[in-house]
Amino acid sequence: MIRLSHVSRIYHLGGTEVRALDDVSLDVENGEYLAITGPSGSGKSTLMNLLGCLDRPDQGTYELDGQDVSTLSPDELATVRGRKLGFVFQSFNLLPRVPAVEQVELPLLYQRVPDSRARALEALRAVGLGDRVDHRPNELSGGQQQRVAIARAIVSEPSFILADEPTGNLASGQKDEVMHLLEEMNRARGITLVVVTHEPEIAGRAHRVVALRDGCVVQDARAEAAR
Repeated sequence: MIRLSHVSRIYHLGGTEVRALDDVSLDVENGEYLAITGPSGSGKSTLMNLLGCLDRPDQGTYELDGQDVSTLSPDELATVRGRKLGFVFQSFNLLPRVPAVEQVELPLLYQRVPDSRARALEALRAVGLGDRVDHRPNELSGGQQQRVAIARAIVSEPSFILADEPTGNLASGQKDEVMHLLEEMNRARGITLVVVTHEPEIAGRAHRVVALRDGCVVQDARAEAAR
């Protein structure tokens, strides 16, 4: 479970205090499918960085599966990320000359996980790329590259997937393909799915929509009620 309690993230720019997040409280239950929306500058990326243990709040607490991670050291945060979190980004973040199977295997090598190659192959098969394991990014479509990124996100068997604008670089047909795959991970495996998006049609697929503006939560509703 994710629990943010009165969290603020404050930046000081040229003597001016900017509250990228301002007293945000948010609970996300295990197995939930949540979309975070809002205009540019609303705090979406800052919130995603906090949820992903890539940053820490200046005020408030962040509990992940009952552990207060808001005060952990950088090394401790890295351990939490490796064990509990899978990330999917708009830009895919694939190494340009590395085959798909090695892209997916990389997180396991950092963690020194046994049978890393077998697990990477299994993850690629799970996203429908069992016949593309030796292909490099320039040999794959945008949708296929994003599926490699999803395989890399799930190979460590995380409890949570954080997807930051996962369809931003994709054509319409590929968007549906990628979202269906993420939703299947949520539905079939029970992985908690948090998607940051500025696209209403993507947000509308989620079970719950949280909208931000000026660093504050201005809406938190089931998707049906939010339409």
